Amino acid sequence: MQTIQILAYGKLKEKYLRDAAAEYEKRLSRYCTVKCVELEPTALPEKASEKEIAAALEKEGQQLLKRMKGFCIAMCIEGKMLSSVQLSEKLVQTAVGGDSTVTFLIGSSYGLSPEVKRAADLRLSMSP
Repeated sequence: MQTIQILAYGKLKEKYLRDAAAEYEKRLSRYCTVKCVELEPTALPEKASEKEIAAALEKEGQQLLKRMKGFCIAMCIEGKMLSSVQLSEKLVQTAVGGDSTVTFLIGSSYGLSPEVKRAADLRLSMSP
């Protein structure tokens, strides 16, 4: 059975979102194992400088790189858009290809570090 690992900076705060995520995990449990890890983003001042943001992304990136397993998908604005069918085909291809784990990488409000994007097997965007 394939494992879907979601590494995300930040937490779902609203109850309706937590309930929806739990419902999706329950539905997916027939087809795969889902592991969602919510990581604490690096604290930054309200008006952070570019240097502070880059340092925070680097720190967060190191944590993601340590936890990445299997086929890794970086969720980022400049990523490729796939339909649901195309994404499901990609997940099947990874399982057939021998990767038992697919890791989705979700950055903080400033995104993902360049190192994480380079290390990912696929960059995926959910919108244009």
